[in-house]
Amino acid sequence: MGRQLTIGKYLGLRKIANEKGLITITAMDHRGSMKRAINPKDPGSVTYEQMVQLKTQIARHLAPHSSALLLDPLYAAAQLIATDIVPRNTGILVAVEKSGYEGSSTARVSKILPGWGVEKIKRMGANAVKMLLYYNPDAGDLARRQEDLVAQVAEDCRKFDIPFLLEPITYPLDPDMDAKGPEFAKLKPDLVIRSAAKLSTLGIDVLKAEFPVLSQFHKDENEQLELCKELDSASEVPWALLSAGVDYDTFFRQVLITSQAGASGFLAGRAIWQEVPKLPPEERDHFLATTSVMRLENIANVANAYGRPWFEHRNFDHPICPVGEGWHERY
Repeated sequence: MGRQLTIGKYLGLRKIANEKGLITITAMDHRGSMKRAINPKDPGSVTYEQMVQLKTQIARHLAPHSSALLLDPLYAAAQLIATDIVPRNTGILVAVEKSGYEGSSTARVSKILPGWGVEKIKRMGANAVKMLLYYNPDAGDLARRQEDLVAQVAEDCRKFDIPFLLEPITYPLDPDMDAKGPEFAKLKPDLVIRSAAKLSTLGIDVLKAEFPVLSQFHKDENEQLELCKELDSASEVPWALLSAGVDYDTFFRQVLITSQAGASGFLAGRAIWQEVPKLPPEERDHFLATTSVMRLENIANVANAYGRPWFEHRNFDHPICPVGEGWHERY
């Protein structure tokens, strides 16, 4: 018998996907990286008000064109709800992790944001939980600790019956290796695929996956497609592509390739709005209303045309568990 979802998880996944069952989400849960984009020379000087204003501008223009918004709890989640920025038909998923990582660059430890958690995300009425996890399957005991954190969050999401999207980010264990360089590019496909195989068995509901290659070093799109098919086979749950800070043209091609390989959509952040923080405030609205909306609609059209609805993943015979008389007593 295939995997079946509980009522809350099923409803949450329906809410963050569009009417075709594709995930077409605008990601704007960025914290440190957004501060650096606003003021590269002194990100620490960026104020709370500046962050809220920028995220509000992005959401105002892109939320109506998104199946959902991925928000952070510090500057956006409650703030956008309180100001009625999020349309009633746009879902909300909220990050649970602390921004960045603890430990060295070759031994990265993810943490839950202090004072925050799955229960609060559920209580506020959000539709799903997202966690970014720094992970290298070859990191020994550290990898096991990171897996334990995933299992802990998965159990909390099961308890509160809310979907869990996991975003694993690979990194090199060698301090002399550049995560964006040619040596790591050779390792990345295997790391991404093995990470998907392991982490997708730990109780998550959707894998927010990296593109398995660094496109600047692996330009053959047929090879990229075959690796994405391996990623699809490895993931025990539906998966969607993250933009990982690449430019729009690169991400457009990546969405096309992953959609053809079995992905159920994307979560797009800087690929659609990365120029905005650098613009003068009076120019941001025009850019968002024109260029960013066009980008989002273009990649959504690709996902809708070629992607696989999340509920058609091979592990679903029927995505929702049977409901019969007395279900409320068993729930």
